Amino acid sequence: MRFFKNFRGSELSCLVIVVFLFIQAMCDLSLPNYTSKIIDNGIINSGIEFGIPEKISEESFNGINVFLTSKEKKIFEEAYEKEEDYYVLKDQSKANEEEMENEFATPVMLYFMSSREGAAEQMTATIPQGMEMTDDVVLKIREEAEKKIEVLGDSMIHSSTVAFVKAEYQKLGVDVNRIQTHYLFITGAKMIGMTLIMVIAAIVVGFFASRVGAKIGRDLREKVFVNVMSFSEAEMKKFSTASLITRSTNDVQQVQMVSVLMLRMIAYAPILAIGGIIMVIRTHSGMGWIIVVAISALMCLVAFLMFVAMPKFKIMQTLVDNVNLIAREILTGIPVIRAFSREKLEEKRFDDANINLTKVMLFTNRAMAFMMPAMMIIMNGISVLIVWVAAHKIDAGTLEVGTMTAFITYTMQIVMSFLMLTVISILLPRATVASERIREVVDTKSTIVDADNAEEQNDIKGIISFDNVSFSYPDAKDTVLNSITFTAKPGQTTAIIGGTGSGKSTLVQLILRFYDVTKGTITLDGTDIRKLTQHSLRKNIGYVPQKGVLFSGNIESNIKYSTDDISDENMIKAAEIAQAKEFIDTKEEKYKSEISQGGTNVSGGQKQRLSIARAIAKNPKIYIFDDSFSALDFKTDASLRKALKSQVNDATVFIVAQRIGTILDADQIIVLDDGNVAGIGTHLELMKNCEVYKQIAQSQLSPEEIEASLKEENKEDR
Repeated sequence: MRFFKNFRGSELSCLVIVVFLFIQAMCDLSLPNYTSKIIDNGIINSGIEFGIPEKISEESFNGINVFLTSKEKKIFEEAYEKEEDYYVLKDQSKANEEEMENEFATPVMLYFMSSREGAAEQMTATIPQGMEMTDDVVLKIREEAEKKIEVLGDSMIHSSTVAFVKAEYQKLGVDVNRIQTHYLFITGAKMIGMTLIMVIAAIVVGFFASRVGAKIGRDLREKVFVNVMSFSEAEMKKFSTASLITRSTNDVQQVQMVSVLMLRMIAYAPILAIGGIIMVIRTHSGMGWIIVVAISALMCLVAFLMFVAMPKFKIMQTLVDNVNLIAREILTGIPVIRAFSREKLEEKRFDDANINLTKVMLFTNRAMAFMMPAMMIIMNGISVLIVWVAAHKIDAGTLEVGTMTAFITYTMQIVMSFLMLTVISILLPRATVASERIREVVDTKSTIVDADNAEEQNDIKGIISFDNVSFSYPDAKDTVLNSITFTAKPGQTTAIIGGTGSGKSTLVQLILRFYDVTKGTITLDGTDIRKLTQHSLRKNIGYVPQKGVLFSGNIESNIKYSTDDISDENMIKAAEIAQAKEFIDTKEEKYKSEISQGGTNVSGGQKQRLSIARAIAKNPKIYIFDDSFSALDFKTDASLRKALKSQVNDATVFIVAQRIGTILDADQIIVLDDGNVAGIGTHLELMKNCEVYKQIAQSQLSPEEIEASLKEENKEDR
């Protein structure tokens, strides 16, 4: 039912599809009947449809009257009018001729049989000599005759009456060949018309089904993308990037494909099957049990295939995820793989994942490939069975050849209808798994949401305060940050340093609300950031991540990424401060130079400088540099920080760094040690009071550099 919810919003299109499927089914079900008519009426009966002649000789007219009651004689005589030495049927409409045949078939057949050589004596023997042909006598004769011909069935009675009509036409000089040609032409034209209507209906169904399928695919991709865009870091870690890519592409394609097939097949199959069963019943062939045998054999085959193949479908999507994950990991890590000569091992790793997926897909495809030959065996076997049973009935005179042909066609239609349903029943579980995987993403709500009464704060000062903040990742036992308390003010630079895994990046991500604090509060100008809208908070922050991220486009689009309102002058100024102008000017197209996806056509240092320029161009009240100077050489690092100082003199600046040389001149340095604050102060204060900071400094700086830095800071203090 969750799968069918994808069709919401497309009800009108689905209704149009169902209407045209009914039209297509009606035409499809009519064609075998016309084929039967061409064989029985057009070829065998020379185009004569009904067992009542439109033109009859006076002799035959009077002969038929012998086997009619007084009431029937009156009706029969009123139906014809005499012209010369023959009679002509007044109302030659098909409805009237069919009604006349139903009423007078037995008398016509009795007369025809009595007029044949050797039959007259048999018929007169049943009539006592000298007995007047009263109504009772006529009825008695017909009753005795009907007992003898009862075993022949309706089809043979019809054939006998048609044979009489054909003989009458030939006796009267009517061109029977012209009647046959006209009938075949008209019936063939009707079949062509039915086929054209079917084609038009199929095109309309295909058009609307494709539109509905495309709409479902579009809506699902949009829902997945929009929801993923709202995910916090916690949700992003719950779903791997490779899994999200698979869910928004391969899984959506599965749902889209099966949706189209369902509209074109599963909606058509029951209409065709039910219609086919009704048409089979109307043939009165007495072979309905063959359809039960065919469907039973089909169900056994499908049940076996589902039992064998279904478990494999359920694990296929997970294996697709795994292949995507490994492929993405290898492609993004090619430089490292080459550097460590791991090409062969990584190729084997991908090959193993690919082979696992291939084995499962080959198994399911082979199972599905087995289905078609098995289906053909069942269908051809059923056709042989129908011909064998029908041959005996035709030989006994209880079935016509055209009826047998129509029965075979209807049986194949019914079997194919059930086949369509079974194919969908095999594809649907895989699509349902894909749909559930999509729904899992769509139904996952971000843990970072705006409060109901969230505030829009536009004019801010930029005072960030941590008040006894603690944080632990979702489902983690240990805390990453413990009781962090400090205040960062505008015009000041707050540096954060510590060992690997000490929680530096996590601390600044809390300011951006990539995560929410587990305990304590973070305030912006005295307001808890959880009471602000995420947009209001983040539009005032210029963030440079630890790993520089660039988007496909050009240098200009990347620097102006935050807003289109940035002027070219400010863009150039930001690039100059970030020390990026130097390498930009060397490019032929300057700021219009292309940037490939992920910034793979620029170096790590250039990527980092462009990321810094992007944050500077935004001109925010708060800057966060998350270890974003690590790829820069010391000279560029120093030049950048010197140029940056004049730009951000009224902003609040956070710098996360591994290199102590980057933060020597910070107004306050926060030293983290395993999630705890080991010290807060200036470089000089921490060198005196913080053993952790002192060890970091001694591991990175020479004694001369440490002494020089202390002298420089003392000089600035004086």
